[in-house]
Amino acid sequence: MLDSLGSLRSLTAGPWIYPVVAASILLDVFLPVLPSGFLVITAATAAASATAATPDVPSLLPLLLCAAGASVLGDFLAYRLALRGGPRIDRALARSKRLSLAQERLGTALARGGGLLVVLARFAPAGRSVVSLGAGAAKRRVEEFLPWSALAGVTWASYSVGLGWLGGQWLGATWFSAGVSTLALFLAGGLAACLLRRPVTAAAPAS
Repeated sequence: MLDSLGSLRSLTAGPWIYPVVAASILLDVFLPVLPSGFLVITAATAAASATAATPDVPSLLPLLLCAAGASVLGDFLAYRLALRGGPRIDRALARSKRLSLAQERLGTALARGGGLLVVLARFAPAGRSVVSLGAGAAKRRVEEFLPWSALAGVTWASYSVGLGWLGGQWLGATWFSAGVSTLALFLAGGLAACLLRRPVTAAAPAS
């Protein structure tokens, strides 16, 4: 366990972890295969072991701000790109099997509108990409998209950082703890995708 703790700390030690986490989250909206959630959780797990003797371990608040800020910025960049891209964005989405599948599964749900769906989609696999690029392609106004994107980014970052920190507190700052917390994040994503795909119950006709 001590070796695991040492390797976890050595991987996340130093201020470089913040720009790496930010870059991963920022690019994740364009490349959903990047392990941004795992990086956030790993850094937060290491933060759970912080003591006065380990000043190089990541701090929770900067990590949270870094993750939330990069999430919102990445969403906005994807939105602006799609807003100006037009048919080229549709062709780019069609070339990505992962994004095409997510668009097919989530598109109907997101078309129903409702800002809370944007927050829910942030947890679904590739849901962030579908929401951000779809909002731009649909020419949604920035004031309709950005506040909900910000809420989604803060919610996702808080959940991910919280998972890593709690896992580190309960199971120790180990790779096993980071893996369990990452699994919990994936399960939340699967649940979000299922909720988004649920059919809308038609309103009963008035008698």
